[in-house]
Amino acid sequence: MNETKRHTRILMALGAGLGMASAHAQPADKPASPLASAQLTWQQCSALAGSNEARLACYDRWAQQQSLPAAAVGSAPPVLASTQPAPPVDASVPATRVVSVSTEEGCRDRQYSTLSRFWELENGSDCGTFTFRGYRPLSVSFSAATKKPDTPTSPAEGHTGTAIDYQANEMRIGLSVRTKLAQGILTKDDPVKKDSLWFGYSQQSTWQLFNGDLSRPFRTTDHEPEVMYVYPTDFKLPGGWRWRYAGLGLVHQSNGQSLPYSRSWNRVYLMGGMELDDRFTVTGRIWQRLNESAKSDDNPDIAEYIGRAEVTARWNLNRDNQLGVTVRNNLRDSGRGSIRLEWLKAIGDPTKSNLRFHTQLFHGYGDTLVDYNRKRTVLNVGLSLVDF
Repeated sequence: MNETKRHTRILMALGAGLGMASAHAQPADKPASPLASAQLTWQQCSALAGSNEARLACYDRWAQQQSLPAAAVGSAPPVLASTQPAPPVDASVPATRVVSVSTEEGCRDRQYSTLSRFWELENGSDCGTFTFRGYRPLSVSFSAATKKPDTPTSPAEGHTGTAIDYQANEMRIGLSVRTKLAQGILTKDDPVKKDSLWFGYSQQSTWQLFNGDLSRPFRTTDHEPEVMYVYPTDFKLPGGWRWRYAGLGLVHQSNGQSLPYSRSWNRVYLMGGMELDDRFTVTGRIWQRLNESAKSDDNPDIAEYIGRAEVTARWNLNRDNQLGVTVRNNLRDSGRGSIRLEWLKAIGDPTKSNLRFHTQLFHGYGDTLVDYNRKRTVLNVGLSLVDF
C-alpha cells in the first residue's frame, strides 16, 4: 500500500510539472492541460527539475512513445491514470546513448559512439542490410615521393620487371565501399547488441598524370575484396576505455597485372577495436597468409615486408580535426613494416559533411602492392570522403 502511494505521488508531481511546463506555451485564455494529449516531448521532461523521480518517470513514458505508432500514442491513457511503478532500469545493459529511443538515424545518429556507428554494433545504430556505406576513405590526392619507383622485383621466377622512366610525383585515387550481408547471426534478438557480416571492396590507383613522355599511364591499381564478421562487445578497460568489437575476415589483394608485374596474396585475420569516449579509437588486425604453391605464388616473401599485423590509433583533436597513425610490422627480428601519419580536417560542418582535407605521410614497405619489397617515403595531400 505504501509503495502504491509513493508512485501515486511521483505521478502527481509529474502531472503538475508538465502542467507548469505547458502553461507557458498556451494562450492565457486557455487553461493548461498537458493530459489532454498523451504525447510528450523531452523538453517537458527536462523541465521537471524539482523531482528526479518524476523526471525519470517522464523520460520512461516518452521513451515508450517513440516505439508506438502515432495512433497508439494518441489513444494512450493519461499519464496520471496509472499508479504502477515504472519498469526497472537494468544497470548491467551498456548504452552509448543518453536515452534509447527512436532509431530513425541509425548509423548516422551521433548520440552513438564512433565505432558503434561504423560497425552498427547496436540496434539503435543499425542501418539495415544491403545498403552501401563507406569503408576506407574515398580519396583523390597529389602524391610526392622522395625517389622514383624502383624496378619491380620478386623472388618468384619470371616476376622481375624492366626499368620504366616513372616520375616520383603522381596522382592517387582511392575507392572503398562495403555492404552488410546479414545481421543478428549469433546475437539473434538481443535488445542491444547486433553482430553483422560484411562484404567490402577497396581499390587504390596511382596515376602518372604529370608524365607526358609516357602518355600519363596508370602505374598500378590494387584491388582488395574482403568478407568480415563483426561481433559487438562492451568490456570495460582501465582508464575508461571500452573494448567495442571483435571479428574475423578473409581478404584477397592483387594488382590485376600480367607477368612480370603480377602481385597477389590471400589472408585470414582477427580484428578488434576499443574507444575512449568520442576522443580516441584504437583498432587492430593480425593476419595469417594463406599458402600457395610455388608455381602460383607471385611474391613468396610479401609478409616479411608488408607485415603480419597492424594497429591504427585515431584522436579527434576537436570537432574539425582528426589525427591518426597506422603501424604495420612483420613480427620478426627484422622489424620491417611501415608507419602512416594522417591529418584530416573537416570541410564544412562535420555533423553534416563527410568531406575532409587530408594530409598523409607514409614511410616503409607496401605503399603499393607492386612495390611491396621497396622502402618508400610518400607524402599525399588531397580530399577524402569518409564513412558516408
